[in-house]
Amino acid sequence: MAKSRIEEDLTYDVFDTDMGWVAIVASHCGIVRASLTEDSPELALDHVQPEVISAVHDPEKHADTRALIMAYCAGEPIDLTDIPIDTRSSTPFFRAALDACRSIPAGETRSYGWLAEQAGNLKAARGAGQAMARNKLAMLVPCHRVISSSGALGGFGGAGLPLKSRLLAMESGWRSESDR
Repeated sequence: MAKSRIEEDLTYDVFDTDMGWVAIVASHCGIVRASLTEDSPELALDHVQPEVISAVHDPEKHADTRALIMAYCAGEPIDLTDIPIDTRSSTPFFRAALDACRSIPAGETRSYGWLAEQAGNLKAARGAGQAMARNKLAMLVPCHRVISSSGALGGFGGAGLPLKSRLLAMESGWRSESDR
């Protein structure tokens, strides 16, 4: 009998970046949960519950992912969508919304309506918003790039709008540099 997701061999890492502490939990398929930046390793680990409870701390296994996230948080123009993610526990619509979100270029934004359309249901902007609100893969699924159709930033996890604004400004700077 196959193991359920919670019984799978999960590993995790928690590390300090220029923006704060980040925790990640991974299965053999990719990252299943990632925190936004937090003020302490304990807070970062709190945001990757319940998966981290059954995970084994294995920093070496996550060296490449850690290096990419640290470079991104240091302001380097890194594409975190190259990091494999595991969304097997998501509904098909949520998975499609997460995939569509990963396609938004750094420094650009899209509306929840656009996200819903890309996920296959033009009338499900609220559902797309729920997919972003329940995003367990912060930064790897860049939900900070999704805003309301009016241009308002909307919500953004525990870190709130200051972090969303900071990430968008940082990425916009990369676009400005590449336009020169």
